[in-house]
Amino acid sequence: MPNKKSAERRVKIAERNRLYNKHWTSMCKTAVKRVLQAVEAGDQTAARKSFDTAQSVIDKAVVKGVMHKNTAARRKELMARNLKRLGA
Repeated sequence: MPNKKSAERRVKIAERNRLYNKHWTSMCKTAVKRVLQAVEAGDQTAARKSFDTAQSVIDKAVVKGVMHKNTAARRKELMARNLKRLGA
């Protein structure tokens, strides 16, 4: 346990931020999984719709500082590559 008042406040803030980051990280992972599942199922329309949603969620996570921009680019590229392979 912290000994000082300011340290107690920092513990509370760190926990709040951890939960916030966990929420957005989870949303991003779920969105990517939905795209990959639609690609595996061969459903191109669902995959395209999921892809657009996933891109939006990932971009919002970057703006909020939860995810690094290069990580976001890598995840979006992975989804796009799978989606392109589905179309071919």
